[in-house]
Amino acid sequence: MIRGIDLYNYCFSEITKNKNIDIVYGKVTSIICDRGEVTIDIDNVTHQFDHATVFNSFPKHNDENDSNSKKEINLLQHFKGWIIETPHATFEPGKAIFMDFRVQQSRGTTFAYVLPFSETKALVEYTLFTKDILKDEEYEYELKMYLKDFLNVAEYKIIDEEFGVIPMTTKKFDFYTGYMYYIGTAGGQTKASSGYTFQFIQKQAQVITEHLIKNKPLTEIRFTPGRFRFYDKILLDVLHNKRATGKDIFTILFKKNKPQQVLKFLDNESSLKEELKIISSLPTFPFLKAALKQL
Repeated sequence: MIRGIDLYNYCFSEITKNKNIDIVYGKVTSIICDRGEVTIDIDNVTHQFDHATVFNSFPKHNDENDSNSKKEINLLQHFKGWIIETPHATFEPGKAIFMDFRVQQSRGTTFAYVLPFSETKALVEYTLFTKDILKDEEYEYELKMYLKDFLNVAEYKIIDEEFGVIPMTTKKFDFYTGYMYYIGTAGGQTKASSGYTFQFIQKQAQVITEHLIKNKPLTEIRFTPGRFRFYDKILLDVLHNKRATGKDIFTILFKKNKPQQVLKFLDNESSLKEELKIISSLPTFPFLKAALKQL
């Protein structure tokens, strides 16, 4: 686990060592790019640049009148987590609980996970793949019930908490459009079927950096092989149309395949041979029906 504030502090401590980098904070009201001529309005102050390369992480808004947007599947991965401390030894520091589907599934794909820091301290997270987020008290109720019913933890202190929402969508994200390069989630680096983002962003940044150092055109970069986007669309279709439950799908994946192979598959690092083995372990009819629809 890397905590956000630790990453930000580290990155900005490195950035401030370089006097050729300016950081400007404010509300960006417009970005206009035209073949390297760039105008950015920040807090109503206009900044102009010539021969500039722009990397943008602001998500683009869908045009509701676009026929493609109406065909897209859009789910949210939303979660709330508590870092708790218990008065007695409760957790196994070397063992994380990755996806615990014992929690009730009435809202859709729902699971908990536990990341222990010590025998008495852990992050406990409640996560859902659904269309809508919950009220704050609903997450808190489910966290309390999970601690009580499945971890047998009755006494604890909440020392920190987190909340997040990640888009899971069949929408296609362009890396380069409008004379800008889109990075992060805006550039399609959130995996649609799992919500995984951080590691994909690191890979994207590494490839971009290597191209810049070697003075190679960025427009040559291809980040995600088409087959992985197709796999993601199929799984989202299965979940969205309730052809099978997320609980059943992920349970089968981990029962019939080695965890390392499943994680490699979810990281888009598997070979076609490995992927065929994983795909063949899943229920044929719901996935075939979804595949034909997406084709």
